[in-house]
Amino acid sequence: MENLSLTELIRDVPDFPVPGILFRDITTLLREGEAFTEVIDQLANKLKELNVSKVVAIESRGFIFGAPIAYKLGVGFIPVRKLGKLPAETITAEYDLEYGSNTVEMHRDAIKKGENVVIVDDLLATGGTIRATIDLVEQLGGEIVALAFLIELTELGARQSLDGYNIVTLIRY
Repeated sequence: MENLSLTELIRDVPDFPVPGILFRDITTLLREGEAFTEVIDQLANKLKELNVSKVVAIESRGFIFGAPIAYKLGVGFIPVRKLGKLPAETITAEYDLEYGSNTVEMHRDAIKKGENVVIVDDLLATGGTIRATIDLVEQLGGEIVALAFLIELTELGARQSLDGYNIVTLIRY
């Protein structure tokens, strides 16, 4: 990484996707192979002792991290997608985010009761998306052993609203 920290590889984009939002663009980190490898290795290493059965990742940037983490842990990968994107029977949950609202869904047969699940996304901001995903996993009887993120925006306070969950992050703003 030529002496650059992971934080230095993330580009700030003001007023995206709407005015007043400072977007943390991870594409500048992802294009650096050594940095991307480091992120996946660090997150997988923090999760490997948790007896994970499945990695659940949130569309779309969560997939970038969730799939290789599942591979490294040797476990199944479960996508959580926006409404209408999954072909079989689903369960749904609605959520709010800092600039709107949305609905996510997961296949009804994705998780068996009692399976240890880690939920992965790129960013923990207000916590709306992760809370909706927690709801989906818990509806199916999954045991959430960790919530893992590349970035946490601490000033938005999502960690406090997720009290009781094991939260793993690599970068905090």
